[in-house]
Amino acid sequence: MEGSLQTCIHMCHENGQWMSQLPEKLWDIPLYNLALPGSHDTMTYCLDKNSAVSGNECKLVKFLSKCVPCIVHPVIMKWSTTQVLTVTEQLEAGVRYLDLRIAHKPNDPSMNLYFVHMVYTTVTVEDILWEVLRWLETHPQEIVILACRNFDGLTKKLHCRLIAWIKEIFQCKLCPRNVVPTLRTMWQHGHQVIVSYEEDVEVEEHCELWPAIPYWWGNKTATRSLIRFLERMKRMGRPEKFFVAGINLTENLRYILQHPFGSLKKMTLQSLPCLKIWIKQQYPGPQKECINIIAGDFIGNDDFVKDVIELNTKINPSLPCQRKGAGTSSI
Repeated sequence: MEGSLQTCIHMCHENGQWMSQLPEKLWDIPLYNLALPGSHDTMTYCLDKNSAVSGNECKLVKFLSKCVPCIVHPVIMKWSTTQVLTVTEQLEAGVRYLDLRIAHKPNDPSMNLYFVHMVYTTVTVEDILWEVLRWLETHPQEIVILACRNFDGLTKKLHCRLIAWIKEIFQCKLCPRNVVPTLRTMWQHGHQVIVSYEEDVEVEEHCELWPAIPYWWGNKTATRSLIRFLERMKRMGRPEKFFVAGINLTENLRYILQHPFGSLKKMTLQSLPCLKIWIKQQYPGPQKECINIIAGDFIGNDDFVKDVIELNTKINPSLPCQRKGAGTSSI
């Protein structure tokens, strides 16, 4: 345990300023053609073990959580927690895409918003936005993508409140969506935050909001099946702008019943050696089979963040994506 903690601290120190250390030849390449590390379900490190199950879950799960909470809640926590590092620790580790699942608790008379993954978090959205700002102020050349998603229980009034917080907190650090987001351009204008927002109506009304970023979610319990899915998506062709290749495995009821002593963390750690090989074979860039953001669970384990960052060393601005079909043959 102590060794893994020391490794994590060392990794955080290494990668906290990685964007500012990229070579000048990459400063004029749009961020959607670079390789960026991301965290899947960023805020699950602070899920509230006493929380009610979220309103979006199926009736059976909600019923069981009320009838036998002492059994159901520990199971939910084991399979809902995807990160253990705080948001500041994730940013310091080099993560530059944050997957923020936002919700309003049912029957809550306040305007407080929380994060959600089956259950709600102990921290509010507003507090985390301020925490991200504090980190950015000490890392003036780092850029962060905030993917605001799900919006479980949000009304028009709550959307307005959330967007007002975003504008008030980040102000001129927000990059408008009509800007081509290269490092040089964003540094020149003091932009450090790109906010994607999974609600088209709100995006149309606010130039500071970017459209939802596509997320390639395999919904697989097996690593090789996930890799086959990602390779199939690559063959279909990458989106023109930002997109995420999710290397996160997903449990289902059958898998949980077959692994009564398992957890999402155990499931993830077993997959890392195979996924590490796949990551190292990828190329960032605008071509059909190139990647952009790669998001994973438990980002402090293995060399995930470092491996994604190092993909940018393959970029030669004068050459196309150098290899097609990188993938499953050796995995």
